[in-house]
Amino acid sequence: MDRENHAIPLSRLRSRGATLLALAVAAGVLAYVCGFHSVRQVLAVSIFVLIVAATLLFWNFRLAIAFVGITVLLAGNVITIEQMVWSSELSIILFLLGMMILVGVLKDLGLFSWLIQLVISMRRIDGGRFVCIVVILSALLSCVVGEVTSTVIIMALVFQVCDTLKVRPVPFLLISVLATNIGSCGTMIGNPVGILIGSKAGLSFTDFLVWAFPVMLVALVASLGLLTAWYRKEIRALSERLAERRKMQLGLGPLVRIPYRRALGILVGVIVLISLHHPIEYLLGVEKNTILMVTPLAASGILMIWRHERARHYVETEVEWWTLLFFMMLFTVAGSLEHTGITEALAHRFQGVSGNQPGVLIPLVMVMAALGSAFVDNIVFVSAFIPVVRELQMTPLWWAMLFGACFGGNITVIGSTANIVAVGMLEKRYRMKIGFLEWLIVGTVIGVLTCAIAWAALTIMAPHMPAFPSH
Repeated sequence: MDRENHAIPLSRLRSRGATLLALAVAAGVLAYVCGFHSVRQVLAVSIFVLIVAATLLFWNFRLAIAFVGITVLLAGNVITIEQMVWSSELSIILFLLGMMILVGVLKDLGLFSWLIQLVISMRRIDGGRFVCIVVILSALLSCVVGEVTSTVIIMALVFQVCDTLKVRPVPFLLISVLATNIGSCGTMIGNPVGILIGSKAGLSFTDFLVWAFPVMLVALVASLGLLTAWYRKEIRALSERLAERRKMQLGLGPLVRIPYRRALGILVGVIVLISLHHPIEYLLGVEKNTILMVTPLAASGILMIWRHERARHYVETEVEWWTLLFFMMLFTVAGSLEHTGITEALAHRFQGVSGNQPGVLIPLVMVMAALGSAFVDNIVFVSAFIPVVRELQMTPLWWAMLFGACFGGNITVIGSTANIVAVGMLEKRYRMKIGFLEWLIVGTVIGVLTCAIAWAALTIMAPHMPAFPSH
């Protein structure tokens, strides 16, 4: 898929534009045939499909198309201004904004450079140990600072090692990104999908540690074993190069002393506060997840006062405004499906097919989330599917959607934001691309393995799960 639409010939852009409109019209017609006869419902479905298709066909224009879509929804009286504001999930947007500023400050303070130095300074390291370190770091970093930041940090490490040892970076990039996507489901803040599901299902940070983190660890260990066997030749070659370098008494790169303690203390403090948000909220008598949502915002505010000379830089450069605005538009469009009664009708049809049986609904929701995330950005699918899961009122289905969205993101190169960021960094540095099939084969194997583990785990845990309040 072309991510730089400005490089596509005009004739192809026109054909894609025609395809985009045809898909939107076809979706509206299909909605009408399926029983959604009101103009508001037909418009809601058409605009949602338009936005989804835009992420596939017009990546660079997706925000502009989303703006136009929102305008049509408002002008067509599909949603009101008040409903648009309610659906835009400002609490989640502000949480992500605060985390982006926090990560920018930690980067300035040298925390991530220190982590890279820590790895390349290890003695007696070989290919197998390096891969284990990359997998564990990728997963744990995505748990605490998000999948995109984790990818940027670990790619810097992988590229430095591969450049020094003159080995092909693609296998180690794949290993890292696959681990990042797996790790991103381990906590509520690892993936925007987790924040969205947690806020809508009434789940706390502790709930994720209890129900999602152990499943993530099992899936990560199984994937590490499979990836080590899959890339055994490349890992063996890396070990040989490392052995040769040790004989010449050479390291993996220049080492610089980095004052990391302040940054590490800040990160630990924020994570501790986030992890304790539920008892703090209980003591203060505030709504559930309030402290969770405002902690990154408060931390970033304090840090911008401390580093006031860099405050504007953090807000203007470190915050991905394009992404946040797209999320707001996407949440609003997905909300229009709920306001027009489409998601409620779909939930009833699910119940009619499955008979309201968890044993059927868990794998069904997980497979749909995995396939949806593989070929459309996972936040797009989850935004639309959350109201359906909420109507079904089964706690295990929230986790099924989380695991399916995160693990399914490994299947294709466009399955998650982390994948796209890693491929972009590879193309920029080496002028090389990863073949769609090369990613698809190993990604599908890992996706199926991890989803099977999650399915088995949810089947065992489902009877013991409490009924979380949805809101």
